[in-house]
This record gives sequence, C-alpha cells and structure tokens, in this order.
Amino acid sequence: MPHSTSVRYGSWLKAPVRSQLGTISLVGSIKDTRGINPQSMRILGSYALILIRSGKGRYQDANGRDLSFKAGDVILVFPDLPHAYGPNASRKWEQIYTVFNGPQFELLQGAGILNPANPIWSLGAVDHWQHRLEEIFQVSPPQGELSSARTLGRFSALLSDMAATQAETKLSPGDAWLGESMHLLAEPSSQGWLTPQEAAQRVGLSYENFRKLFAKRVGESPGAFQKRRRIEHACAMIYQSSRSLKDLADEHGFCDVFHFSKVFSQVMGESPSAYRKRVNGS
Repeated sequence: MPHSTSVRYGSWLKAPVRSQLGTISLVGSIKDTRGINPQSMRILGSYALILIRSGKGRYQDANGRDLSFKAGDVILVFPDLPHAYGPNASRKWEQIYTVFNGPQFELLQGAGILNPANPIWSLGAVDHWQHRLEEIFQVSPPQGELSSARTLGRFSALLSDMAATQAETKLSPGDAWLGESMHLLAEPSSQGWLTPQEAAQRVGLSYENFRKLFAKRVGESPGAFQKRRRIEHACAMIYQSSRSLKDLADEHGFCDVFHFSKVFSQVMGESPSAYRKRVNGS
C-alpha cells in the first residue's frame, strides 16, 4: 500500500477481529469531535489506542494526570481507568482509533509495555504510524482463528514498536550510555546474553555505579531488567514456535529447565507450559 498522507474517515473494520488471544473490536478515524468532558470521565471497559493525526488537546484521568497532547502523540486508554480527552478550544483535530481487549494485551500491560502511569506516547512521524495501522487494518483480513491471531500479533508488535520509540525519545544526549546498555541487556549477541557486569564494562562504568544509575533511571536493576527481557523473548518464541523448554532455557541463558521455569513463573505468574497452553488456545 502506498504511504498515505490523508485519512479515510469512518470504520476500517467490517467485523471485529476475534481470537482466543484477544479481540480488536473497532478501528477507524474521525475528526473534529467534542471529546469527553473531564467533569464526567468515561470508563471504556477496553483498551484503546488513539493516534492524534492533527490538532492539540488535553488528557485527564482518575489517577490525577493532566497532560497535553499534539499531532504525532498516542493516547492509551485502559479498561477500568476513568478518563477524558478532547481538543483545545478550536475543536479542530483528527484521530485514528483502535479499541481492543483480551489476554494478549493484558500480558503487554503485565510486562510494562502498556502502562497506565504513561498514558501519552510522544512519537512524531504521524504518517509513518498511520501507514503501519493501514497495513494491518485497511485491507480486511479473512476471518478465522489463525488469520485473526496473525492480525492480533501484528498489532501487538506495533504497540511494542511504539513503546520502544517512546522510550528512545525520552533519552537525552547525556543518556547515550543508558540507551546502549538497555540494548546490550535486552538482546542476545552472537556469543549469547551479556551479564550486567559485562554491559557496565562496555559503557565504561564501574558495575556499582552502573547498577545505581540504571536503577534510578529505569526503575529496576540491570539484572531485573534483563531477566524480564529474557522472559519476554521466551514468550515470543513459545508463541511463534514449538521449541522444547530445554531449548528455550539454553537459548535464553538459563542453566537448566528448572531455573528457566522458576524465573518464567516469577515474571509471568504462570509456568511456561501453562503459558504455552493458554496462547495456543488449548
């Protein structure tokens, strides 16, 4: 599909995309609406992603957040969080919305990718993100569990890409060490997973100083950050393949299946076997 700079208004879905992994119930675009009155906040009962195509406005929620937004920003709505958002006095704005729910997205929230404490993502490059959404939704996918699961997977990947872009935009030039160390800890190299001590050495810091600075900026220790990322990698492999638990343990730097299963359960709240059964719909 060519890269679009205009918006097709109205619904983009002929029918909801349903899978045992979740449901995408609404996708579309609207313009120049009044928004939601902050005096009567709304509970949607589902997640929603609102890409601001043009205009400016404000977002408020029951957690006390009062934030401005602009074109290129994304508003995240959470199922049980009362919220309100709308344009400024001009009421001139355009938005592309996606409403979704289900276990796939609850996992993303549990992993911190979707976080009610961070309901506005400042992404920029609005045409790029609009194009990504169009690629997923403006050609209606065939109905069925497998095709629906693929659509949900593509949308989940888009959410993760947006979250990563948001995290990168928050880094200042003086935080180059932090971005590099997060990359080193979050992805395996050709030699396997680096230890936090090796990552500290790569960015030129003593481990003690690195550990303190990392925890202050990220909110968790380098070891906890890497443990979560390794398990997220393992979740993706379980979702996408039929690798054995032993292979998964070896590939993600765990000494044996017992240790892998123990850490997996700590992070995900269920064993890898139970997770595999759930995401496979069995």
